Parts: sequence; structure tokens; C-alpha cells
Amino acid sequence: MSTFLFDKIVFGPVQSRRLGVSLGINLLPPDGKVCTFDCIYCECGWTDKGEKVGILPKQEDVISKLESVLTDRMQNNLPIDAITFAGNGEPTMHPKFAEIIDQTIKLKQRFYPNARISVLSNATMITKPKVFNALLKVDDNILKLDSAVEETIRKINCPLGDFHLPELMEGLERFEGNLVIQTMFIRGEYDGQKIDNTTEEELLRWLDALSVIRPKQVMVYSIARDTAAENIEKVPLKELETIAKRVKALGIDVRVSG
Repeated sequence: MSTFLFDKIVFGPVQSRRLGVSLGINLLPPDGKVCTFDCIYCECGWTDKGEKVGILPKQEDVISKLESVLTDRMQNNLPIDAITFAGNGEPTMHPKFAEIIDQTIKLKQRFYPNARISVLSNATMITKPKVFNALLKVDDNILKLDSAVEETIRKINCPLGDFHLPELMEGLERFEGNLVIQTMFIRGEYDGQKIDNTTEEELLRWLDALSVIRPKQVMVYSIARDTAAENIEKVPLKELETIAKRVKALGIDVRVSG
């Protein structure tokens, strides 16, 4: 299927269904996806491996380009609601992620003090102290949990390297509620296996996990663009809203994006 990559370090802003007018920052190569997951639904396509892996942008280039864009938008009275680290894969893999976050916070205070800094992450790097502490500093620390069943995570997210759900859960609990959980609900088939994280068994396990993590918010959504794998189906908005009601019953704030 037709997927896309972000070809700039600073891109947009885009009108995000979750974050408003969001200026994006891509800490990954402009010509390929680098990630610890290889999610079958990823709009950036499949993760590059081996010799195909590109070069990460330098810290000074990231900050220079961000400052330039912020200066231009402020001078032209153009709004920014969020500065969002996303892009072509997992942003926390950048070796200078923590330092870039610190500098971005300073730039935000200088140019757009009311804007929020957001990070979209799959949470696989939160065992690293520098990454964990950097995520605590941002306004919207948005971490992925597409299932509370390890077998399902392996089918949907296709982790690369070592992955253990108990370790991930322990890391998410360490945020003590200072995080947002995002969950992509999908159905379909991939590699000869049925894919569905909306079954009652899946939902019960996921809701139990949320009860333990106690995030400040949960984002429930389904696919909006083409996916890496074929035969992946969008879950209807009505079903997402039904799932959201069960989250709300736990006393957790929830947002739905259809």
C-alpha cells in the first residue's frame, strides 16, 4: 500500500486530530524508517534494517531548524498548539534525544510559551534513564500500548530485538500517571494470522493494564491512512466510542479519534 515518510527535520505544521496545530520534529532519517517496532499499520511503511538504515540528523541541525521555523511563524502571527516529536519511527532512539528535549523546552518558552511539547513514542526505550527523565519533562508524554497480550503485540507491533511485556508494563507504571496511553485498534489479517485487538478478552486485559498504569489520559483511535501491511481494517468510530466508555468507567479521561 502507499505509505509516506517525512522528508524534513521540522515539518508542518499539520492539523492533528489529537494535538491541534502541531509542528512536527523528525529525529530519524528523511529517507527511511528507523524504529524498535515494525508495526503492520504504520503509515511510514516498514522499518529499515541492516545497510538500509540512514543517518540521523545532528542535534545542532534540529535546534537550528526549529528555531528558524518558530521565528518565522511568530513574526507572521501564525499559531502553534504543539511541538510534536514523531516522524519516521521512534524519536527516543536518537542518542541526543534528552538534550534536544531540553533545548526545545527553552525555545518553546521563548517563542510559544503556551504551546505544548508532545512526544509520540512506542515506549520501548523508557528503560533508559535519560529517555525516561526527558519524557517526564514534556507536556504530553504519549506512549503506545496496543494490547496487554504479548502475543498480540508481537503480531501487531512486530518488536525488533528483545521485547518483554512485563518489562514494558513496569516502565509505564514508573511514570505514576504522568503519561498518556495511545492505543490503535485494528482488525484484519497478516502473515496468515488473524489480527484483532478488539475482542472481549483483549479489551479486558487492556482495561486491567490501564487500571494498573492509571494514565492521565487514554487516546483511542484507528487507522486514518494507508498501512504498511495490506488487509488491515479500520475499526468504526461507534465501536471506538463504546471502548472509550469502558475506559471512562475506570475514572480515566479518554479521547477518541475516528
